[in-house]
Amino acid sequence: MKKIKNNISAGIILLVTFMYCSLSHATEIIKIKHQEGDITPVIREVIENTKSSDIKLVFDKGIYTFLTDYAIGQYKYVTNHNNGFKKIIFNFEDFDSVEIEGNGAEFIFRGQTLPFVFENCKNILIDNIIIDWDIPFSFQGDVVKVDKKNKWYDLKPYTKGFSWNVKKGKLIFPDINHFSFTSLGNSLSHNKETKAVAYGAWDQSIDPNHVEKRPDGLLRFYVKNMKKFPKVGTVLQSKGDHANNRYAPAFLVRNSNNIVFDHVVIHHALGMGFLFERSEEIKIVNSGVYIREGSDRVMSTSADATHFANCKGNILIENCRIEGMYDDGTNVHGTYVEVNQIIDKKTVRVALKHKQQMGFEFAGIDDEIWFIKQPDPKRKETNKVKKVSMINDYYTDLTFYNDIPSDLKIGDILENKTWNPVFTMRKNRIRDHRARNIIIKTPHKIIIEDNDLSSMMSSIMLRGETYFWYESGNVEEVIIRNNRFVRCAYGGAEHAVLKISPRLGKTFDQKITYDRNIVFENNTIKTFDNRIIWADRVDGLIIRNNTIKQTFSDTPQYPNAYMFDLINCKNIEITDNIYVGNNEKVLKADKSSEKTLVFKMNKGFN
Repeated sequence: MKKIKNNISAGIILLVTFMYCSLSHATEIIKIKHQEGDITPVIREVIENTKSSDIKLVFDKGIYTFLTDYAIGQYKYVTNHNNGFKKIIFNFEDFDSVEIEGNGAEFIFRGQTLPFVFENCKNILIDNIIIDWDIPFSFQGDVVKVDKKNKWYDLKPYTKGFSWNVKKGKLIFPDINHFSFTSLGNSLSHNKETKAVAYGAWDQSIDPNHVEKRPDGLLRFYVKNMKKFPKVGTVLQSKGDHANNRYAPAFLVRNSNNIVFDHVVIHHALGMGFLFERSEEIKIVNSGVYIREGSDRVMSTSADATHFANCKGNILIENCRIEGMYDDGTNVHGTYVEVNQIIDKKTVRVALKHKQQMGFEFAGIDDEIWFIKQPDPKRKETNKVKKVSMINDYYTDLTFYNDIPSDLKIGDILENKTWNPVFTMRKNRIRDHRARNIIIKTPHKIIIEDNDLSSMMSSIMLRGETYFWYESGNVEEVIIRNNRFVRCAYGGAEHAVLKISPRLGKTFDQKITYDRNIVFENNTIKTFDNRIIWADRVDGLIIRNNTIKQTFSDTPQYPNAYMFDLINCKNIEITDNIYVGNNEKVLKADKSSEKTLVFKMNKGFN
C-alpha cells in the first residue's frame, strides 16, 4: 500500500495495487472514493506522490467539485489561447502512461482553471467522464426591445446558474475569484428554441457605453457603435473581451502520443475543448462537446471543440456530438513562421507572427522543414534541423544540417514537414455553433465521411494562411463523401457548404494554385442558399454523385451567388450530380478555370 500524506481527507479511499504487463513495468492504480467539497488538493497530492511512471485513477461515480484555491500554478504558453499564469488541477508530466477511469463521474470546475495538462506522456486513456463549470464564463439574455435610432436594446438577463452584476453603469461578469471581463466582448444572437446561432447573425464585439437597470428585471444597454442590433425574441450571448475569453482548454495535450478519449463529454470550457500540440496518434471517440440537457445556456466551449496544432500520425474523431461551441468543430493545421534574419549559410532566425502563437514549439531537432519563397506559395526545398536555439517567445534560431537555399530572403516562410497528420472524421454530428464545422490543412490524407453537418459559416473550409493566423498549409489529398449537409452557411457573412480559399499575403502570387486533389462525392445537401462549392486556386477537384435539394425554411441571403464558383482553378470535374430546386445560378468559372473544366451528366440544373 502506497503511503499518502495525512492531510488527504479520510473520505477518500486510495487503493494502490501493481499490475505487470509484458514490458514488466508497474501501473499504480489509485481508487478515489466520492466525497463532498473541494477535491483539488486530493488530486494534487495523488499525482505528486506517485512512485510509478504509470498511473491509473479510478473514480467512483458521482459529482466532484474542483476549486482553484489550492490548484497548481504555472505560466503556460497555450497555442490559440492567451498565454499566462494558469491554475491547473490534473497535471501529468513525463508519464509513461496515464489512465483515468471515470465511471460516469462529473467533474465540476469553478473559476479560471486549466483542468487537464498532459506533457510528454507516452500513453493516455481518458474514459467516461463529464466536464462542466458550475457557473459559465458568459452572459446572456432574451432581447425584448430594440431602439436603433437611440442606440439601445433591452435584455431580460438569465440569472439562474449565471453570475453578473451592474456597477456604476457597467455590466460585471462573471465576477468569480476576483475576475471579470472588461466588456461584453464577442457576442452573437441565438434562436431561443433551438439554441443555434440566429439566422443572419453577425459576429461583433460589444462594449456598452452605459448599462441601466430597468423595471421588471430588465437591463438597458446603450451602445453608440453598435453595427447590427439583435432581433427581438432572440437570445444575445456574450463571452467577454477578446484579450481574456480564451483562458485555457479543458484538455491540453502536448508532446505526447498514443492518446484516446472515449466517452468524454465537455459541457463548458474557458477556451477550446480538446487541444493537442505536437502530439501523435490521437483518437476522440464516442465523446462530445455540447450543452447539458435542460440547461438555459446557448454556449458550450468558448472556442473550438477540437484543435490540432502541428500533430502527426493518425487522428480520428468518430461517433461524437459536437454542438454549441463558439468556434470551429475541428481545426487541424500546421504553423508558418517567417524568416526574420539569415544568420549564415545554415542558420536562420524565424518569427512566430500571431500573438496567440507566442512560445509555440515550431520545430525540434531532426524535424524536416519546407522552404516557401515569395511569390510562389508552393513548398520547395527541404532541410533537416540540427539545432534549435529559442531566443524568446517570438524568435528562434534554426540551424540545419545542409545549406539553406541561396535565394531565401527575409519575409519568406517555413513550414514543418514532419509534423502533419493523416486525419479522419466520421459518423459525427456537428451543428448549432459559431463558425465552421471543419477547417483543415494537412498535406496527408483527409477523410470526412458519414457526418451530419450544419453550419453558421462554411461547413467545410480548406484554408492555409500566410498571414493573420499563419496556419499552414495546402491540402494534397481530400475525400469528402457520404455526408449529410443540412442548412449550411446561415450566418450573415457569405460562405458555402465547401469553401476552398487560401489567405495569402500580398507578396504571394494570387493566381498560383494552392490546394489540390479533392474529391466531393455521394453527399446529400439540403440548404436554402445558393453557394455549394466556392473554390479558389485549386488543382484537381472532383464533384460527383451528389444530391442537392433546395429548401425554403429561410430566405436566401445571397441569391446572386452561384452554386459552383471557380476562381483560378484547373482540372475541375462536375459530373453525375442531381439538383432539385429552381435556382438558375449554377456555374461560374473564370477563364483560367474554364480551360480544363468538365461539366457533364448532371441532372436538374437549368
